[in-house]
Amino acid sequence: MTPYVDPALTWDLDHLRDVQLRRLKDTLARAYANVPHYTAAFDAVGLHPNDVKTLADLASVPFTTKEDLRRNYPYGMFAVPREEVVRIHASSGTTGKPTVVGYTKADIEMWADVMARSINVAGGRPGDIVHVAYGYGLFTGGLGAHYGVERLGCTVIPVSGGMTERQVQLITDFKPRIIMVTPSYFLSILDEMERAGIDPRESSLEIGIFGAEPWTQQMREEIEARCDIDAVDIYGLSEVIGPGVSQEAGTTKDGLHIWEDHFYPEVVDPITLEPVAEGEQGELVFTSLTKQALPIIRYRTRDLTRLLPGTAAPSYRRMEKVTGRTDDMMIIRGVNVFPTQIEEHVLREPGLAPYFQCVLTQPGKLVELTVLAETTDYMSPEARAEIGKRLQHRIKATIGITAKVDVRDPGAIERSVGKARRIVDQRPKG
Repeated sequence: MTPYVDPALTWDLDHLRDVQLRRLKDTLARAYANVPHYTAAFDAVGLHPNDVKTLADLASVPFTTKEDLRRNYPYGMFAVPREEVVRIHASSGTTGKPTVVGYTKADIEMWADVMARSINVAGGRPGDIVHVAYGYGLFTGGLGAHYGVERLGCTVIPVSGGMTERQVQLITDFKPRIIMVTPSYFLSILDEMERAGIDPRESSLEIGIFGAEPWTQQMREEIEARCDIDAVDIYGLSEVIGPGVSQEAGTTKDGLHIWEDHFYPEVVDPITLEPVAEGEQGELVFTSLTKQALPIIRYRTRDLTRLLPGTAAPSYRRMEKVTGRTDDMMIIRGVNVFPTQIEEHVLREPGLAPYFQCVLTQPGKLVELTVLAETTDYMSPEARAEIGKRLQHRIKATIGITAKVDVRDPGAIERSVGKARRIVDQRPKG
């Protein structure tokens, strides 16, 4: 099998910056000329695309938000005639109208390229068998992974999510080397393997490419210990392209390389919206550089991370694993808390399974947090209560909040075939 070669990964920094600036100017000009939203946004601040002469000048351009996409539902953000759009994806729309994204044929080709690059950097090689358990359909995960697998020259098993027993059967029979799936659903697959008397460490899987939700170093260690694979992170979101915006290298696992030749990153303070100093944590912002159907300019992802320097191979800047989202942040008596912080302590507590939920209530004036967890094996109520006390103490000692902890029997926490529902908000509405 011919080795996969991506010339863009050999570019030096000066060439990369030249390409970025040229592509940025083209994107801004096309968006201004063809998308009424961007025309109005630029005019409102007295800015013209020609005023952006350097990459640093991008900081003067208005942001784009999810609400902007919803206001222009369904096709208002397209920069090409609808007839040139060959595929449409959309978010679930659970909190309002879905966000619609479109792709030209060239966009699909570019997406396949960055996904092939991502799988290759994760450790995938032409000829590998890849089990894709991301959902297919309007969600970008399944089809995004699928096209990248094929572009790399691998064999794709397009399973999608759900039917966990069948997932295990196909892994056993088809012997894939790589699996692409959300980390929370992969844990369910491991549970099913063990219920079937299969040792996950004896499976054919060597690499897991996990994304679509924040996950911690503790979850990586849990997965790798149970399955004897390299668990690496992939990042993306539909508004920017889908999966394939950045990828963690399987050899280093030290941050996700951002494919900056297609997606220009910034990190800003989520309150002031001013750029933060290099290496400081803040909200991740992306501008697409090569998308045709739906160019996105300074899109506020709501994801919290920080930018890190590039490494020798590849030289693109890296982003730290996403630790949470600004819209997932819980404020408990003045303390900012993210589900990933709770997950870290759940996974460190012996006897607890890697499943939990944060339930928010407000019986009076103050918000209360109850952490629902479950044990790995059935045990007495007294034993569960003792584990709960230890977890409660850990949360208080490290995060600084008093949370109730409700430890239940195995299987008590709902399972998801996609993104896990970590926060259950039971506060009064309105």
